[in-house]
Amino acid sequence: MKLVFLHGAGSSSLSYYYQLRHFRNSKAIDLPGHSTGKACHDIESYLEWVRGFITARRYKDVVLCGHAMGGAITLLYALRYPEELKGIILMGTGARLHVHPDYLDRCREPGPDNSKWLAGYMKSFKHVSPDMHPVLSQRAVERGPEVQLNDLLACDRFDVMDQLGKINLPTQVLCGSDDVMTPVKYADYLTEHMQNARGTVIPGATHFVQMEEYKKVNEEIEHFMASLK
Repeated sequence: MKLVFLHGAGSSSLSYYYQLRHFRNSKAIDLPGHSTGKACHDIESYLEWVRGFITARRYKDVVLCGHAMGGAITLLYALRYPEELKGIILMGTGARLHVHPDYLDRCREPGPDNSKWLAGYMKSFKHVSPDMHPVLSQRAVERGPEVQLNDLLACDRFDVMDQLGKINLPTQVLCGSDDVMTPVKYADYLTEHMQNARGTVIPGATHFVQMEEYKKVNEEIEHFMASLK
């Protein structure tokens, strides 16, 4: 099986640093515009790009794992092309991703040299090991607020709440108990409305659950992968 990770809005493959170290044959994709190429303007376009990436590399028995916006892409993949996937993992995401206007305003008014935006962006990582902060900050600067705004607007338009019942793939839903961006009720909605989903709430974790509580998250992924064999 091939485990493929999709990052969230304005983020990068770096958000799966601890998963890539643990799952040897896995792949974390940098979506277009993050930071090379041109970002896609909606979840559908990201989906088709990801599908092209996977097809070109002839990955087989794909287990797609998406965080936040990556989760939206994963849900759409499961709806459109279920026969191409073995299972899905949804992390800190939802069937509808309503974005708080404060996040959008921060991207639209980033301050001198994007300083205000960067400070706000880095707050999301306050529970992540400080060793990671310099490289997270550097990668964020490479992408900039425009890319994050683009992605957040794409997320804000995303809504598959009424389609979840059509997804029959084995699904693992993960969420941090203290996630305010995609709260536990989003994860609960996914598990309640999908045919074959189980949910796990990771105590004390916030939005970047896969970086904050990576040992627990990796364990959950391992259990899920084993259940598909």
